[in-house]
Amino acid sequence: MKANRRWFLGITVLLLPLLTFSIAKGDQEETKVRWDIIHFTSRTPPTVEAGGRSSALAEDMSKITLTGSGTFVVGDSEEVTGGGTWEVRDRGGNLTGSGTYRVTRLVRFDVAPGRPGPALVDRIGNVADSRAGLAYLRIRYSDGSQGILVVSCQLLTSPGSIFEGITASKGFVDFWSRSGPDGTLFHVVPESEDHLDRD
Repeated sequence: MKANRRWFLGITVLLLPLLTFSIAKGDQEETKVRWDIIHFTSRTPPTVEAGGRSSALAEDMSKITLTGSGTFVVGDSEEVTGGGTWEVRDRGGNLTGSGTYRVTRLVRFDVAPGRPGPALVDRIGNVADSRAGLAYLRIRYSDGSQGILVVSCQLLTSPGSIFEGITASKGFVDFWSRSGPDGTLFHVVPESEDHLDRD
């Protein structure tokens, strides 16, 4: 009996941290997050709104420019909304394609360290709910092609290794070099607003 009790206690001690981690992770995975490509409507004070445009370059200097916003639920890859517009121009600035896109799946999201500047005026959500981070979203373009949209947000105290803006793939082309001009922002959606969205 004593051997069995020791074995049970030993297993419990080993598994307790795993159970605690799973519960904490489960709480985090129910979090709903809004993403936006933003623009600054004022620099004094710095004021952000939705409706920005952000671009990235391919190897041949062709450029994709996107607008967009949406939501996803961390831990539920199918619980996504949103999209925006896209256009591609060659290195000479000639339009080679345009349309809309929609988000079809969350591939991955990681929250990053960082906080907004104290003077930031946030016209998208509560500034206290803003987050830095990196999201990979699977998207479908209106011309039938598919790709990945990478949304990266760097806040005031974020590490310098985090970039601000977007990159994207479209079919076999990877627009891997972000070029601005506008940025991005994540917001945790409060439970009260989340319930309103579902009603």
